[in-house]
Amino acid sequence: MSDTIFGKIISGEIPSEFLYEDEHCIAINDINPQAPVHVLVIPKQSIPRLVDAQLNDQALLGHLMLVAGKLAQQLGVGDAFRLVVNNGAEAGQTVFHLHLHIIGGRAFAEGHMAG
Repeated sequence: MSDTIFGKIISGEIPSEFLYEDEHCIAINDINPQAPVHVLVIPKQSIPRLVDAQLNDQALLGHLMLVAGKLAQQLGVGDAFRLVVNNGAEAGQTVFHLHLHIIGGRAFAEGHMAG
């Protein structure tokens, strides 16, 4: 288990309200939300950054994506949300335990993240 804040939340050392939990991951509200809906999907297995994932993590990574989609639907933002993974400090990653941000509930400007 990771000694990051996410590892401590997963282990119960730091109390947190889980919006979702299964054998592979948890989901919690972001403590510094950037939109009305800002949820983190966090694998129980500690992978520091996305680039540290290995071939044997493929099923877990796919599972995280499916959970994110289902949560977005349940949270009412299934038709319009962003799914963000920050990789490295210069990209804005502050906790080095891989996690996905589900961000929605507001309009997003076109531009740097348009796809």
